[in-house]
Order: sequence, then structure tokens, then C-alpha cells
Amino acid sequence: LALNPWDVVLCISGTIISCENAVVVVVIFYTPAFRAPMFLLIGSLATADLLAASVSSLLTITIDRYLSLYNALTYYSERTVTRTYIMLILTWGASICYGLLPIMGWNCLKEPSTCSIVKPLTKNHLIILSVSFFMVFAVMLQLYVQICKIVCRHAHQIAVQRHFLASSHYVTTRKGIATLAIILGTFASCWLPFAVYCLLGDYTYPALYTYVTLLPATYNSMINPVIYAFRNQEIQKVLWAVCCGCFSSTVPFRSRSPSDV
Repeated sequence: LALNPWDVVLCISGTIISCENAVVVVVIFYTPAFRAPMFLLIGSLATADLLAASVSSLLTITIDRYLSLYNALTYYSERTVTRTYIMLILTWGASICYGLLPIMGWNCLKEPSTCSIVKPLTKNHLIILSVSFFMVFAVMLQLYVQICKIVCRHAHQIAVQRHFLASSHYVTTRKGIATLAIILGTFASCWLPFAVYCLLGDYTYPALYTYVTLLPATYNSMINPVIYAFRNQEIQKVLWAVCCGCFSSTVPFRSRSPSDV
């Protein structure tokens, strides 16, 4: 049988994705200090990326980051922990339901002519899923705009209170905006091509189109650990400790910022 180079690329990408996210899951699971809501959501995202169901987890992290800035004084409370568990239950409940849709009848096995580019989903069902994705993206965009406004306002208040120069305020604000742009831009560039193609594509189109649009979507699961986990200083400390052979799960950590923006 001829070896499809696209399948080879997807296989290599899948291996890298599995290794990256497995490291994140293991570190968070075996470090008792990582029981704060933010780390639980990062672990949930890594698990979702292992199972290819990460869009809803990204939305959950976005909501958590917004609430952590909007309610910064009460973020570290029992109410936040309860809210986090509720969001995790809803997130995984929705993901499991979506995953079971083909078994529950959302399939084109009896009528192949109704198949979409994502077999065995029908064209109409895939359109519903694509529209749902665009709704999630719109919510994330709105939340990140609000986060950007809060970050700018906080940076201005700190600059005024500490008599910082205008240039310092500008640098801080620009850094925060750049970080948010990277997060949202990465998500959009990875998923939008596939989401658009799901709306416009047809099962009669060449498989090449599906590969070209699907590959960036898989890369999102490769980039997520870098953006949400490996950039975190507390996780970096644990990883360095593991690499040096001096791992201690009892070392207390405290994130500098609940949102880690």
C-alpha cells in the first residue's frame, strides 16, 4: 500500500501532542500544590487535547481568566473552587455528548450521499457543529476584549499610584495586549480554516482540502501546552526540578496572578 505523507505528518503531530499534554497532566496530577482552579483547568485542557476535544476547555479557561480579573479579590475562595468544578462538569459533559453524536444517530451510514467531509457526520449536523464553534469563538473574542480593557485599566491605576512614567505604563499594557493577541490569534488561525471548510466543503471534494485545513487544527493541541502550561512559572519550576532529579511534590507554589495573563 502507498504511504500517504499527510497521514505520516498527522501521526508525528499526534505523537508530539500526546507527549506534551501527557507531561502536563502528570505534573499537575502528582503535584498537590497544583489544586488551584487555574491549574485544574489547565489539566483539563491538556486532557482534552489528548482526546481531541479542547475547544470547550479553551472557552472554560477564557471564562476563568475573565472572572479572575473581574473578581480578583474573591478569586481564591471556596465559591471559585465550586464554580470551577461546575464548569469542568459542564465542559466534559458537552464534549462527551458531542463525541457520542455519531452513535446516537448523527451519521450518514445509511445514506452515504449525505455525508460531510467529516465522516460519518451528515452535512447538516456538521453545519450545526461549525456554527457552535463560531459562537464559542465569538464569546471568547468578547471576553478577551473585556480582559484587555481590565488589564489596561489596572496597568494605568498601578502607574498612577506608583508614579510610573507613561512609557512604563505603555510597555505593561502593550505586553498584556500582545499576550492576549497571541492566545486568540493562535486559536483563530488553527481552527477557523477547518470550521469554514466544514461549512463550505462537500464529501465529493478532494481529501487534500480536508488534510490542509485539519492539520492546523491539530497543531492547536500542540501549541496549547506551550501557551497555557509551559509559560507558567510554577509549572516551569516543577519541570526543572524533575529534570534535575530533585522533584518534591510538597513544595508550595502560588501563582503571581490568578489569570496568568
